[in-house]
Amino acid sequence: MVAKKRIPSVKSELVRQSREAALNAVQSFNNPLTTFKTETFIVLMVIAWTHLLHAYYRQNGIEYRYFSMGPKKRKFDRTKSGAFKHWELERCLNEKACPLDGPTKHNLRFLIGLRHEIEHHRSAGTDEMFSGRYLACCLNYERYICELFGKRHSLGAAASFTLQFRDLNATDASADAVARLPSNVAKYLHEFDAELSDEEIASPHFRRRFLFVPVVTSKKAQADAVIEFASPESDLGLAINEKYQQVMLKEVERPKLLPSEVVALMQAEGFVRFNLHQHAQLWKRLNGKNPGKGYGVLIANTWYWYERWVNEVRQHCAQNKELYTVILEG
Repeated sequence: MVAKKRIPSVKSELVRQSREAALNAVQSFNNPLTTFKTETFIVLMVIAWTHLLHAYYRQNGIEYRYFSMGPKKRKFDRTKSGAFKHWELERCLNEKACPLDGPTKHNLRFLIGLRHEIEHHRSAGTDEMFSGRYLACCLNYERYICELFGKRHSLGAAASFTLQFRDLNATDASADAVARLPSNVAKYLHEFDAELSDEEIASPHFRRRFLFVPVVTSKKAQADAVIEFASPESDLGLAINEKYQQVMLKEVERPKLLPSEVVALMQAEGFVRFNLHQHAQLWKRLNGKNPGKGYGVLIANTWYWYERWVNEVRQHCAQNKELYTVILEG
């Protein structure tokens, strides 16, 4: 008697497809020959998360197909070919029963929005600029697939540290990296982050960051490890975190000035004839409100200027001193 071939459940098949999409996303992003990294990663991770949540909803008896209520029963929405229309990822995140925490949802919503910004445009600079958010997406996925479906589905052993031809030093992680982004992507970044609290921005589930310090050691047993971790609770970890937070607060919390404050600052420095009208003419001529230039940020429909713009205005006033200062006659 021939044994019947066991057909996997819909939930099991969704989990399998989800894992495969996640693995392909990481494999593609880590492939040195891939030039379409961000786009491919986001598309595949969106598929991975969508299937993962579909599996969760199916497991918990939550209908994840679109439907409308008829007089007696549900009428399911279908495609032209007759297939059911299932929830997209954003609808899955909006479901009250969604098991994901807030920062994880913010991370995924950021990636969905980023995909919309770059799917028909160039995406220069996004591979490295948002790598901390991509990493958080992967670690969040690993955490939830194990939490929701068991550790046997873990992908933790499937990928290791990627070997590189470039040293681990400061490159596009600097503040100037924003200025190299396409203007629409830079604008999207500013507007999205402006809606989040400091705690949400700082969450490792929204973006994951590490502080790398080159180490020279004479101990043979420690000489081969590429990365060594210091416990955050250790004396070394506490000292590093305290110093790092002090430095990053100075870097991240940049002063933001209203136009009137920029003008007042210039007038206090002696350029008394410089006014709001001339300030507006200057930023329009220099395209100062292009988010890609990094001169300022739009928050709640109000534009604020960074110190970088103030320096630009100061230089302009100095070069046109005769226009903006009062010459006293002897």
